[in-house]
Amino acid sequence: MATIPDAGHRWRCGHCGNLTRFDVVRRARTREYWHVDLAGEPEVEGTETLEEHVEDVLCRWCGNGDRIEVIPRPEPGHEGDIPHDVGGV
Repeated sequence: MATIPDAGHRWRCGHCGNLTRFDVVRRARTREYWHVDLAGEPEVEGTETLEEHVEDVLCRWCGNGDRIEVIPRPEPGHEGDIPHDVGGV
């Protein structure tokens, strides 16, 4: 099972270097607040995630899913430190 990156981390494909495009299969259990109008039309006005599991992450560029890694995000103002041959630039 893959790990969802927190605010200080992100995914990177260790095969091709992609940082920005991934196909993610996840399973979530949620609680929703539904407002149903008098005509019977529902509208979801709030959602709370109770459980979430990422089942699979695949690189959108190369299709590889075996080498997806979680790496630190660059600090604000240091985005230019990413080499230009790495995905997302």
